[in-house]
Amino acid sequence: MLQMIVSGIICGALLGFVMQRGRFCLTGGFRDMYIAKNNRMFYALLIAISVQSLGVFALIQTGLVHYDAGAFPWLGTVVGGFVFGIGIVYAGGCATGTWYRAGEGLIGSWIALVTYMVMSAVMRSPHAAGLNAFLGQHTTAHNGIAETLNISVWPLIAVLLIATLWLVSKELRKPKLKVASLPPRRTGLAHLLFEKRWHPFVTAVLIGLIALLAWPLSEASGRMFGLGITSPTANILQFLVSGESKYINWGVFLVLGIFLGSFIAAKGSREFRVRAADASTTLRSASGGVLMGFGASIAGGCSIGNGLVMTAMMTWQGWIGLVFMILGVWTASWMLYVRPQRKAKLKTATA
Repeated sequence: MLQMIVSGIICGALLGFVMQRGRFCLTGGFRDMYIAKNNRMFYALLIAISVQSLGVFALIQTGLVHYDAGAFPWLGTVVGGFVFGIGIVYAGGCATGTWYRAGEGLIGSWIALVTYMVMSAVMRSPHAAGLNAFLGQHTTAHNGIAETLNISVWPLIAVLLIATLWLVSKELRKPKLKVASLPPRRTGLAHLLFEKRWHPFVTAVLIGLIALLAWPLSEASGRMFGLGITSPTANILQFLVSGESKYINWGVFLVLGIFLGSFIAAKGSREFRVRAADASTTLRSASGGVLMGFGASIAGGCSIGNGLVMTAMMTWQGWIGLVFMILGVWTASWMLYVRPQRKAKLKTATA
């Protein structure tokens, strides 16, 4: 038990620290793909996926990690991924982003986290049994892409690595914009950890390594999976309500560690501030959390569970879920940002 607590919190704290300092926000990254035509954060995600995929399948081959992709719940993945994508825009951050931004003192993220937690728990309760049973009927036999194609997984990993290296090298060759910055106030390790701007690609490598580390640490506690956010978040509320210890596992301490690591990073970099939101932003955050909890639950994962882990495991659930997640983000971005701006420009032009 002690080993589970310590390893879960340490792994989560590392993830929360790195994500906070690297400003690793998939919500903003997916939104920028549509609005700003900037794919840098998406390429960073591909780096993290590639690092984890290469490492985990190497561990699987050595017998240190065991994994079964199971069946592919295609209907839940498609609908849930899309709804989750809409939700993270309204909430102002994805599941992991909500945890780490709550550690920065952002009240809106606290509100989104609470509604996300409640909805995730509801979707695992008897109240949602009928819906879950219906979605469970719409599955295919094989979730693993390699299993479906009847080939080894390594050619798929090779394609991923080649595509990622090509996209990243192309991005790095672009002219760098000069950004004005204040002279450093710290030196040495303190400057590197808490003051220097972290490159998203370096951050992505670190996240990929932490995601890789999560597999053996989690499996050592009997939880046969890597990073995961939605189920552990729901488990916290279910434990608080029922008091049943069955809800406490390695993942619970992982998400608590994310909050702790983000708080340490925010305090160390002087970015921690308790910031309240206005009424409209508060309502938007709350509704976003509900959509996140619903979408991630029926999709079988969030931007980490599906978008980072299940993609690395070369599953249909991961890659198709990621596509529909991005489409959901683009849809919400159009509704919240693009459409109002176009209406304002049209109103100005006709005034």
